Amino acid sequence: MNPIILARLRLLIVTLWVGSLWTIGYLAAPTLFATLTDRVLAGSIAGSLFRVEAWLSLFCAGALIVLQVFAVRDQPLRLRLRLHQAWLALVLGMLLCTLIGYFAIQPLMAGLRSLAGPDGVMAADIKARFGMLHGLASAIYLFQSLLAALLMFRTGLVGEGVSNKNIDTKDIDSTSS
Repeated sequence: MNPIILARLRLLIVTLWVGSLWTIGYLAAPTLFATLTDRVLAGSIAGSLFRVEAWLSLFCAGALIVLQVFAVRDQPLRLRLRLHQAWLALVLGMLLCTLIGYFAIQPLMAGLRSLAGPDGVMAADIKARFGMLHGLASAIYLFQSLLAALLMFRTGLVGEGVSNKNIDTKDIDSTSS
């Protein structure tokens, strides 16, 4: 496949992933809690949005890894490692954040939420554990958001290097010493 098309596809997928991550986590979810008086309903809707975001994250990470394999398959190994190692680490780091945050912590939070009464009232000890898990999930989401910003910048750099074929292996050899 044409390297320019691959670079553009990677940028499009990264933009979709990062944009949805930031929009749901920092615009939609807080707006729900600020607007709706029923916090249980706001939490339920936010949870649905985060579920969609988690599955979108899995798709985007997988698609980016596949596209990256196609993009670098014809490059010398040393050049591939030098150019794409940091980019791939960011994608895998974001994927790991999703796996931990949504597929490990969220089920624990759902279990605690199920112990609450119909109006969402939790016992003090359950509420404390839920708050701790929510804080941990929020910290992971923030970390993932920072990785996302780095991925946006890095995707532009990697895309230009691949699509313009303007990287000389002598430049890499001189910078690595």
